[in-house]
Amino acid sequence: MFASLARALFGTANDRSLKAFQRRVPEINTLEAGIAPLDDAALAHKTVEFRERLAQGETLDGLLPEAFAVCREASKRVLGMRHFDVQLIGGMVLHSGKIAEMRTGEGKTLVATLAVYLNALSGKGVHVVTVNDYLARRDAEEMSRLYSFLGLTTGTIVPNLPDEARREAYACDITYGTNNEFGFDYLRDNMKYRLEEMVQRPFNHAIVDEVDSILIDEARTPLIISGPAEDSSELYRAVDAVIAEMVRDPATFDKDEKLRTAILTEAGSDRVEELLRNADVLNDGGLYDVQNVAVVHHVLQSLRAHTLFSRDVDYIVRDGKVTIIDEFTGRMMDGRRYSDGLHQALEAKEHVEVQQENQTLASITFQNYFRLYPKLSGMTGTAMTEADEFAEIYKLDVVEIPTNLPVARKDTDDEIYLDERQKFAAVVKLVEEIHKGGQPILVGTTSVEKSEALSALLKQDNIPHHVLNARFHEMEAAIVAQAGAPGAITIATNMAGRGTDIKLGGNVEMRIQQELAHITDPAELAAAEQAIRDEVSKNQAIVKAAGGLYVIGTERHESRRIDNQLRGRAGRQGDPGNSRFFVSLQDDLMRIFGSDRMTGMLQKMGMQDGEAIVHPWLNKALERAQKKVEARNFDMRKNTLKYDDVMNDQRKEVYAQRREFMMQDDVASLIVETREELILSLVDRYIPEKAFAEQWRTAELTDDVKRIFNLDLPIADWATEDGMDREQVAARIEDAAAQAQAVRTTNFGPDIMRYLEKQILLTTFDSVWKEHLHALDQLRQGIGLRAYGQKDPLNEYKHEAFQLFTFMLDEMRERVITLLARVEMAPPPEPHPLEGIGEFHPDPHVEGYASEPAQYVGAPAAVTAEPPSGGAILPDDPSTWGETPRNSLCPCGSGLKYKHCHGRHV
Repeated sequence: MFASLARALFGTANDRSLKAFQRRVPEINTLEAGIAPLDDAALAHKTVEFRERLAQGETLDGLLPEAFAVCREASKRVLGMRHFDVQLIGGMVLHSGKIAEMRTGEGKTLVATLAVYLNALSGKGVHVVTVNDYLARRDAEEMSRLYSFLGLTTGTIVPNLPDEARREAYACDITYGTNNEFGFDYLRDNMKYRLEEMVQRPFNHAIVDEVDSILIDEARTPLIISGPAEDSSELYRAVDAVIAEMVRDPATFDKDEKLRTAILTEAGSDRVEELLRNADVLNDGGLYDVQNVAVVHHVLQSLRAHTLFSRDVDYIVRDGKVTIIDEFTGRMMDGRRYSDGLHQALEAKEHVEVQQENQTLASITFQNYFRLYPKLSGMTGTAMTEADEFAEIYKLDVVEIPTNLPVARKDTDDEIYLDERQKFAAVVKLVEEIHKGGQPILVGTTSVEKSEALSALLKQDNIPHHVLNARFHEMEAAIVAQAGAPGAITIATNMAGRGTDIKLGGNVEMRIQQELAHITDPAELAAAEQAIRDEVSKNQAIVKAAGGLYVIGTERHESRRIDNQLRGRAGRQGDPGNSRFFVSLQDDLMRIFGSDRMTGMLQKMGMQDGEAIVHPWLNKALERAQKKVEARNFDMRKNTLKYDDVMNDQRKEVYAQRREFMMQDDVASLIVETREELILSLVDRYIPEKAFAEQWRTAELTDDVKRIFNLDLPIADWATEDGMDREQVAARIEDAAAQAQAVRTTNFGPDIMRYLEKQILLTTFDSVWKEHLHALDQLRQGIGLRAYGQKDPLNEYKHEAFQLFTFMLDEMRERVITLLARVEMAPPPEPHPLEGIGEFHPDPHVEGYASEPAQYVGAPAAVTAEPPSGGAILPDDPSTWGETPRNSLCPCGSGLKYKHCHGRHV
């Protein structure tokens, strides 16, 4: 009551934010009169003027009114679109590092140009992040016309782009790309061996389109770059055959759909063990014996594949591959793979080729990637429902921007039915009624399976329609573009119009692109274009008179945002429209998360077949159920992030240290320091302070010195000398190691030795970091069990992760010195040391999906020059180089390959 009174008196926080931004709108509008008369050259020169003023100490905030006015005028001339006042507010929200919530059809892509232009003036680069490659290409292509007119450069990052092209795109003032590509480039850069090979610049400002999808839905699991692991495809097939037989008996397993878990019962364990023995998979010990841990893992993943994942709902099988369907957008996630062996279990279940497993080489979550940007902002049609999460995780405030025109859409209360059959019958009946009036209809479903089931019902009644789901992904833009034509019926799976507006009467540009591509004569093309424009204009009037787009939701999603996205397709820019959702007690949300009391109450009321319950109270009950699910998902993401933050601190330290190594031309002093530290730690271990010489463990110290430094020293004899102490022993070992290193440096030549030291340091760092990531994965999987011992798993994880990190650094020091003590000239390694690396983005609701292993080439070739027999290579004397392979580094020490240096004319 008091909160409502306070809001009435002082306004909401959103109202106060809007007022602050609205005060600057009149100032921008006043400038329009002075900027409009400028010719194109003078308008474009404003960019140069702004940059000069920034260099003289002015701020971006101070330039905002003029920059926005210039961008608006340029948009009028180049794009034929003038920013509305509410779009100016949206641009200010983005510039201020907040999230702008703008309804569908309010022109978010155009809004972004204001903040992008202003922030690109600094020359530090602005990244515009989109949800898919199509939108990245489309937006970059359309908006680059505006930016180039104003003298700014635009680049696009898409998959399979070579490093040189990526570097050029990142060097542009504005760079468009997907969240995955930006994240993978960051990880790939931190696997490079030279600074000049890195493609990204220091981060400045990122503007994230569909920010809720990227920072919430896709951020539950990390991006992963992985390499090939041991092949176990035969084991997956064998285990799959066993599980397929076992799951016929429901008593053998228990599943929890709410938590998406499946476990074996006692009877199930006995049955599986019996079947595995019969299949010769289990030959040694029982199922849960230590030697059969891998088999248990395969069994549990296969059980999940058979009991929790459904074909045409969670994935489809296409071209002999299991392809994941994104639960939030309904799109196929081409190349993405579930992690931890689950995807292999699904491949075995569907009897397609089981691909090789992978091990992690580098990973980062979207939360930690996007928090690297000094300024982050975003835009979407639905963010207010997740405002708490944006504030807590990303420190981002959400500002709801008012629509340019009042919303005229009529939202009807949900209709609730006892079962799915009755619900779909009611949907078909409503579709038939509306279709007769010529009103276009968009029907949203939650899975491929349900979209096809509804399509079959419409076909029975001879109702023409289009189906848009993961099977017809390629036709998405074309189908959605015409979903607003008179009488059009479109069934869409959770992705109604994402990135493509549904315009009443049809989409003129899309029709011209599709229907007139074959016409080359300019006069004929102009006439055909005008005919289409006239037809669409006529259809628009028909559709508006009929009531606009009618949106029908066939099920409530776990997330209110997904429902709001579907509903938001209707009523854009003040257009008329309607929306209604149909729910049954058999729907997943009601069945898994709904109240049993509500189900019992409705059944006691004696509902007749085909009868629906409609009441605002039921809408509120559904909303409460969705809020509970959203809160639970938020807690899960927050908990995951707490663990990832531990690794993120270590990752930042490792990447910073690695970059420091690459920036140094000569790491010899660091190698000497590392060697001295290692020797002191060995002496401390085997010669305790104040111990008598008889207590020294000289044999063990001798063995370790031989193993690490490749030196056979008489340490036991030193112990018998009068006055010998531990400091002298350490000094003698250091002298011997330094002399041996000096000899190697003479043989190799100082330039090649310096190069070798740097490369061994970097490659060893990468190797121990990869092993450390694997150790953290293993630790994370079992740490939850510490709760049974009354210990906080997170604190235990932090403590042990720190110990593992310390061990990793000790291991790195020892390996670097050991390698340098044994390094020799060698032929080039085959195959390439980084061959087979792939990129993964795990699937949100099951630990992950990932992209197809992409070949990555970035490691430098080893020094492979072959000296003449018995002689050392001298950088200044080509006669000592012998036969140098063309792809090896040039022995002169330039750092270039031989074929690009002294060998280019050979």
